Amino acid sequence: MPKIMPALLSVLRCPVTGSALVQEGEELVATAADSSGNKPRYAIEDGIPLLLPPELMAAASTAGSDQHDAASTGISGTDPAAGTA
Repeated sequence: MPKIMPALLSVLRCPVTGSALVQEGEELVATAADSSGNKPRYAIEDGIPLLLPPELMAAASTAGSDQHDAASTGISGTDPAAGTA
């Protein structure tokens, strides 16, 4: 389990609550609860904290895989021949 450097952890803040974060295993956890009473949790992947609010994490994962799929297949999302006679 990679530990986040204390200097970095001291400046990171929860994007939902604005509170400090503490590392618990492979996650960072907000020190303050959100409006629903839960403390937001953020994954750490390859030593990099993923500080997206939970409701945006699924959308980011989907967008990332869509972009990867298009890049690996050579599909750019536009058809250069479209609209030509």
